[in-house]
Amino acid sequence: MALEDLKGRVALELTKRSLPGRMRADPLADLGSGLHVAIVGAGSPMPDRRRGNPCVAVVAGGRVWLVDAGEGTVETLSRLEIEPGRIDGVIMTHFHSDHIGGLGGVALWHWVAGRTPATAPMPVIGPAGVEQVVDGLNTAYAQDFQYRAAHHGEAIAPASGAGMEARPYAPPEGEDELVVLDEGGLRVTAFRVDHAPVDPAVGYRFEYAGRSAVISGDTSYVPVMEKACAGADLLVHDALSRELLKLVEQAAGAAGRDTRRQIMVDIVDYHASPQEAADIARRAGVRGLVLSHIVPPLPLKALEGPFLGDCHERYDGPIWIARDGDLFSLPAGGTQIVRSSLIPRRPGA
Repeated sequence: MALEDLKGRVALELTKRSLPGRMRADPLADLGSGLHVAIVGAGSPMPDRRRGNPCVAVVAGGRVWLVDAGEGTVETLSRLEIEPGRIDGVIMTHFHSDHIGGLGGVALWHWVAGRTPATAPMPVIGPAGVEQVVDGLNTAYAQDFQYRAAHHGEAIAPASGAGMEARPYAPPEGEDELVVLDEGGLRVTAFRVDHAPVDPAVGYRFEYAGRSAVISGDTSYVPVMEKACAGADLLVHDALSRELLKLVEQAAGAAGRDTRRQIMVDIVDYHASPQEAADIARRAGVRGLVLSHIVPPLPLKALEGPFLGDCHERYDGPIWIARDGDLFSLPAGGTQIVRSSLIPRRPGA
């Protein structure tokens, strides 16, 4: 028997043995009571092999809501063995392409990949403007809906479950807050952030079983974050290192890539720095800080030190630089933050 034939047979046997377990896998079923925050995409539009486009999954009482859905969200959910069909809906912070690029795929899997087919469109909650995004994607996928419904039939792909339903709200002004979801014990409050010229742009506070987590969305430093984060267990904040980004800018200029160099200049005031996020966490009395939407990418783990700078001097709580698959569990009835990973990692990775 040729070596390649032997390898093929072994691969088929391994696949045959592993598939049933992979199909049954449901890491969320084993989570204890409390609030759980999974980082699905910890990166930005800049390519990063450890971090995909922005997405956070919030799990409370067995229900799963995504905050944003960047390109590749479905693929990463599958790597995390989180069934995309389990997603109850998506809550949008704003409508940059890296935050909406995966919505169509999530809606498709919400429709046909659950334990039972969806009979209503996937809800997408967001500030005013979400209707345009949802309507556009529903139009783009309209022919696909027809093909799949015709191919699989009403029992598998009921026409009523296709696509998305926009649930817009008027974004709060100033330091005001607005409850945008309150069901099953989960309360989600929106607050306005500053991602100019993007408008509206919001962040969210999630509260469940006495625990709380705040997700900043994309924002420069804004004082309202301290009010929104007051006493929170966990803050997930976007972070941009101006020092490391300067290196990218200089390299792009030296290579004659003037458009890329100018983009690096333009985005400096788009996001808070790691140090500003640490200051917010300290002033707000947050128990743990997760830095996400990492700009620029950190291809070497040793770059995490320069990325953080003096963050640990500014804030004495735990600080994590997020990677796809990170899970932060906030058990009910306590103050503990348990970090784990839904993606097995090689030693030293």
